Amino acid sequence: MSIRHLDHLFDPAAVAVIGASSRAHGVGAMVWQRLREGGFSGPVWPVNPKHTKLDGQPCFPHLDALPGVPDLAVICTPAATVVPLIEALARKGTKAAVVLTAGLDAAQKQAMLDAARPALLRILGPNGIGLLVPRHHLNASFAPADARAGALAFVSQSGALLTAMLDWARGRGIGFSQIVSLGECADIDFADVLDYLGSDGATRAILLYVESIRDARKFMSAARAAARNKPVIVVKSGRSSAGRAAAGTHTGKLAGEDAVFDAAIRRAGMLRVDTLQELFVAAETLSHLRESLALRTGDEAELADAERLTILTNGGGAGVMAADAAAAAGLALATLPADVTQALDAVLPSLWSHANPVDMIGDAPPQRYIDALRILQGSLQTGQLLLIHAPTAIVPSADIAEALAPLVGASAGRLTTCWLGGPAVQAARERFGQAGIPCHDTPEDAVRALSMVATYRRNQAMLMEAPPDHGDDPFDAQAVRAVVDGALKAGRRMLTEPEAKALLSAAGVPVVPTLVVKASPIAAQRAADGIGYPVVLKILSPDLSHKSDVGGVALALADGPAVNAAARAMLRRIRQLRPDARLQGFTVQAMVRRPQALELIAGTHLDELFGPVVLFGAGGTAVEVLQDRALALPPLNAPLARQLMARTRVARLLRGWRDVPAADAPAIERVLVALSRLMAEVPEIAGIDINPLLADAQGVIALDARVQVDPAAPGGAARFAIRPYPTELVQRLTWQDRPVTIRPIRPEDEQRHRQFLERITPADIRMRVFYSRRSIERSELARLTQIDYEREMALVVTAAGPDGAEETLGTVRAVSDPDNHDAEFGILVRSDLKGQGLGRLLMNAMIDHLKRRGTKRLVATVLHENVEMLALGRALGFRPDAKLADGDGLAGIALDLQPGAATAPVR
Repeated sequence: MSIRHLDHLFDPAAVAVIGASSRAHGVGAMVWQRLREGGFSGPVWPVNPKHTKLDGQPCFPHLDALPGVPDLAVICTPAATVVPLIEALARKGTKAAVVLTAGLDAAQKQAMLDAARPALLRILGPNGIGLLVPRHHLNASFAPADARAGALAFVSQSGALLTAMLDWARGRGIGFSQIVSLGECADIDFADVLDYLGSDGATRAILLYVESIRDARKFMSAARAAARNKPVIVVKSGRSSAGRAAAGTHTGKLAGEDAVFDAAIRRAGMLRVDTLQELFVAAETLSHLRESLALRTGDEAELADAERLTILTNGGGAGVMAADAAAAAGLALATLPADVTQALDAVLPSLWSHANPVDMIGDAPPQRYIDALRILQGSLQTGQLLLIHAPTAIVPSADIAEALAPLVGASAGRLTTCWLGGPAVQAARERFGQAGIPCHDTPEDAVRALSMVATYRRNQAMLMEAPPDHGDDPFDAQAVRAVVDGALKAGRRMLTEPEAKALLSAAGVPVVPTLVVKASPIAAQRAADGIGYPVVLKILSPDLSHKSDVGGVALALADGPAVNAAARAMLRRIRQLRPDARLQGFTVQAMVRRPQALELIAGTHLDELFGPVVLFGAGGTAVEVLQDRALALPPLNAPLARQLMARTRVARLLRGWRDVPAADAPAIERVLVALSRLMAEVPEIAGIDINPLLADAQGVIALDARVQVDPAAPGGAARFAIRPYPTELVQRLTWQDRPVTIRPIRPEDEQRHRQFLERITPADIRMRVFYSRRSIERSELARLTQIDYEREMALVVTAAGPDGAEETLGTVRAVSDPDNHDAEFGILVRSDLKGQGLGRLLMNAMIDHLKRRGTKRLVATVLHENVEMLALGRALGFRPDAKLADGDGLAGIALDLQPGAATAPVR
């Protein structure tokens, strides 16, 4: 992850165009022309030995002839020249280059990167269109059109789509902060640009067109960081991907590449759309609503608010159109609470529809709008509000907009509008647009935007989840390990059914007890007699993973003769259909009769890019059932498992219907979390199927399971696209004769963290954040306790309080820059415990962690009056660093963590 020197790419002081020319339609000529016409304020130097002047400006024969060092070089020359040019630019001190050249082979691209590395010269491309930064009048591209300045950033792997989008957006008056063509991403990729744009104050939202991702964990970490700050909206090609037909497990066949990418987008807190038009609708809507979209609690009740809709309109037909669109989008119309209907009756006794949509009739004057909107605003149970207005000859639309304008601030984040018509409603649209309220042309467009809001909120809630240590979960790691090692030692890639069930049982998943007997009808019958009837008989063979395909399963056998006959028939069929299959015997298990249970499938799969994924859905083999599945990236906790379940149609049945009670949802969640943990702790597991998994009000039970293993250990937590909770950092030690634990913070610490902060004096808070705080918002608490462990670490020291409950005594936090060069830290110890060594314990734990992670320096800015922190810093080996002190009364301190770090450049 690196934003090193990207400021030279996006805001250069001087630009060189290598290969600039006057040749018509040549890339060098177009880039030269775009830069000059764009009005870039700094020097632009053409480099081409064939010219002495271009457009009346001196043209330089080679780089050494330039009058200065260009921050940015744009290379438009043949492939064979690129590596020598990069070498020369690196020697000269240039920090960024756009390589527009196509046709570099793998060896040339590697040589180009090797030449750039010593000088940390960053390369955009090759084989792209370039970049545009309209606010700096920088057009370092050969795009056929310029771009307006605005607050949207667009990053694309497709040059053709980028140029089409430029033309499309220009015709609609849409402006951009940056436009970036990544090309082949030899160096700078999506993650690098997301890191830069995520903290760019001129960018309100980030739009991505993605064809492929190279490094899943790098991408996910950067995307999650950017999505915390602003909307990130993605168009991804390839929705029609057929998935992996040759996958080794059923789960693998269902886990198509595009479905996995969808799961990644959700988990990163981004939003995926299908078209360019939706891309801009989403950007406009989400960036307008960003402030009020911050989750208050993130619980299911709040998320449901985003999926309920109340329609307020002056036209019944328009309201019906919106209601139809909402039903198609999965948005439920809110049931108006009794107090809302009573209030509406009081002010509009016979002038409204007495239902949702709330139709105020076409002659509604401004006051009727004011009264109705104020009442609907007053109840959160009305959910999202959609105001639809059709122009009439009775009241000008502009008058209604002007009358409502003072009210719309109270509905920010909940109110979306549709002003139907053209010139007659233009002034009304402009008035609401100035107030920051999204405006749409049709009811369908408005509902689609609200559907995006609902999806975005749920994705943001997933972003805020950081699954913790599993604590006392019923997981027998030693037993799990023994099952896997036994199969690998025997040279098998697929566990037998009894082994698979033993593994799941050790992980805490309820399974049907199963007996294994030799391949003898008499042995099967005796085992069934011991279990009690009815029973299920299955063939046991390492060569028959899908037993039902060869008649290797017999259900509901009622007595001994039936078992004997079924076993004989099964052996006969297998000898005919699969004479090569090695028969190890039969398995016999009780026939589970749970008439109200639903058949589910749960499993895991290894995606080539994103690593382990967890699947959940309806069990069975019908096409419509196979399509009812959802995927999630681990690690999972109960809320993430619950959201995974909610994305399936079978989830509605799990809530119960008619005389069937709701299934035990927490039991299903525990199964999904157990699968996530198995994939984290056992790298040799390549795939798991539990099919069917029965679920009803009594709980869950796995009837059949398949587990695929691989001695190459392709899985494990190291392959997770999102770094799991770092249990390796948990330490238990003694302080002041008191047992304490130092561990990474986790989401469950939120309440403890609030209580901890309440016991910090205002003076100590000021030492930490340079100003006094009287309260802390829930959203900020969530940000402090729900972190991305890939780029940030917060350690807490905890101990049992007087009541036996765990309490937080102190915390240290370090946030690494995207290069992992500097990590800035802050430390806070409870005010009544200062001066007793807790700070040193926390600092040593953080220093050890950052050293192992390869971070170069640990730095901080400290108030001069914070003598305790300065003294602790000196004791730990920190040295003063004036470059870090960016204000009066502040001191900068730095600790070198790696050999040679002291000579590294300071950002």
